[in-house]
Amino acid sequence: MKYIILLPDGVADVPINELGNKTPLEVAKHPNMDWVAREGVTGWNHTIPSGFPPGSDVGCMSVFGYDPRKYHTGRAPLEAAAQGIALKPGQVAFRCNTLTVEHGVMVDHSADHITTEESKQLIEAISGRLGKDAARYYPGVSYRHLMVIDGAEYAKTQCTPPHDILGKRIDEYLPKGPGAELLRRHMEQSVGILKDHAVSKQRSQQGKRAATMTWFWGQGTAVQFPPFAQAYKKKAACISAVDIVRGIARLAGMEILQVPGITGYFDTNYENKADYALKALDEGFDLVVVHVESTDEAGHMGDPKKKVQAIEDVDRRLLGRLLDGLRKRNEPFAVLITPDHPTSCALRTHIADPVPFALYATGTSKGGAPSYNEPSIKASAKRFEEGYQLMSFFLSHS
Repeated sequence: MKYIILLPDGVADVPINELGNKTPLEVAKHPNMDWVAREGVTGWNHTIPSGFPPGSDVGCMSVFGYDPRKYHTGRAPLEAAAQGIALKPGQVAFRCNTLTVEHGVMVDHSADHITTEESKQLIEAISGRLGKDAARYYPGVSYRHLMVIDGAEYAKTQCTPPHDILGKRIDEYLPKGPGAELLRRHMEQSVGILKDHAVSKQRSQQGKRAATMTWFWGQGTAVQFPPFAQAYKKKAACISAVDIVRGIARLAGMEILQVPGITGYFDTNYENKADYALKALDEGFDLVVVHVESTDEAGHMGDPKKKVQAIEDVDRRLLGRLLDGLRKRNEPFAVLITPDHPTSCALRTHIADPVPFALYATGTSKGGAPSYNEPSIKASAKRFEEGYQLMSFFLSHS
């Protein structure tokens, strides 16, 4: 048996007026997702344990089969793992966004999805000026960077994810508590550095949003997982353009597949994701996690139409291609579709509601929902109160 987990980030949602009081999954045409739901098993999964913020760090950890209550220390250490940054005892990693604040208001958590090369130049300039006080900056993908600092007290600093406060004044959401003074100073000093940088001036001339500030959040200390091969007896690989997902996979001992053309945005190469996943199965891997970020980004943009389009792209260009390839193999296979959390287009951020899943496995009995969307799966009796348990169910059910 070969296994595919399709993880469309933040794909679940709530009814939206602009879509006739329907969710993007209800409006989008996704016959391949519907086939998995109709021919398999459907249900609900609580990926975000009570008391945890509804982020991809927590939700993806659950999807990968690890209990956040045991292993979660913060988001940034997972991204550090993806970059091969080994945190020492007493060190704390922070996520550091290059983003856009205008007139004291959080306008864009991604600086208009600034390119990796542009953003790298900016964070290197920040590092050159502020990379002291035991703080070190590390460039990441697009707007997603890291800062590592010495001092266990920083793990207790109160920080806010920038995508949670879009359209709000930042004053009340600046870092508070232990270590906040230094973090605020770095954030304030970044304003002048970014304003004077050639990249910012060029983006403004091109009519694009410039990165006007850095923002710290998602901090945590080093973390370790039991290897996936040991915990679940499967040789696994992962495809993702996002450090948070690659970090979880790396900590789990999974192979990170390098796939050309994947971006973590709407222009990602869906076809290559499918082809490389199938190739990995042919090369001896038992399970491949295929993560997609575009559905989540549309939610943060507050654009339900873009979310509908992203869903249809995932279904036609990725899942359809995967299913075709799996069927041609003429051997048993299993597919699980599950997001890590809902991302509300109306709120432009994550919410902690349970997510719908659909699971198909060759040779198992039907009993799923007629289609893959929230209302259709609502009546499904299968429900996991502990989200990490879905992995065991998926593998044993198959």
